[in-house]
Amino acid sequence: FSDIAEIQLTSLNFEHNGDFVHDPNPLVESNLKMLRDAVRRTHADLGICLDGDADRAVLVDETGQPVPSDLLTALLAGYFIQKNPGTAIVYDLRSSWVLKEEIEKAGGVAKRERVGHSFMKKAMADSKAAFGGELSGHFYFRDNWYCDSGFIAVANVLNILTETGKSVSRLIAPLRRYFASGECNFIAEDKDARIQSLAEKYKDGQIDYLDGITIQYNDWWCNVRKSNTEPLLRLNLEARSKTLLEEKVREIAPLLGEPAKH
Repeated sequence: FSDIAEIQLTSLNFEHNGDFVHDPNPLVESNLKMLRDAVRRTHADLGICLDGDADRAVLVDETGQPVPSDLLTALLAGYFIQKNPGTAIVYDLRSSWVLKEEIEKAGGVAKRERVGHSFMKKAMADSKAAFGGELSGHFYFRDNWYCDSGFIAVANVLNILTETGKSVSRLIAPLRRYFASGECNFIAEDKDARIQSLAEKYKDGQIDYLDGITIQYNDWWCNVRKSNTEPLLRLNLEARSKTLLEEKVREIAPLLGEPAKH
């Protein structure tokens, strides 16, 4: 991007000296502090944080506010549907209600999928989807052999900014209409039993087992998944109000085990 005359680029931590100012996970909010401060200090239009191999990207808007990856997926989905009318868009099941709503409003086909790049890539190939995104900050492109790329995601965001003349915060603001918990981890050895207890407690909700258990009501939903590598259950919950979000997290968290530090 530094070779593009229209872009004024401020680089952070580009020196290869063996020092690491933070770990490379862009989803950890503390890792974005330097970027957020730099965006505000330089009055930048956006900030970009890539992970170690640049297949994930997290953006910060011009006010220094991080952009949730599912909302960025919704923004990019509209752009790709505009370029590819009627195309399918694949997203992981942890994503906001906003995604399905925005995809269908734009005339696309919403494809909800399990978490993980292998599932995303297969679903995209099967449906010939132009674009897909995960809550983890992975963004997938049909024109990139259905592979993920943080750089391609950023390039398309720059296209949107140029074509619309709008700021990132203005583009994202209409998408911030629900309230999300983020992914919360709980230590649990008896993971299957705890998932079953959720199914029994919320049996009057709409339940599916695409990946873990997803429970849906009109005003809130949650997904609880097992970690394949650790004794953890992962909770994502969304609600139509902050009060309801907090109420449901307090209600469900004790059923999942001891809160983990990561």
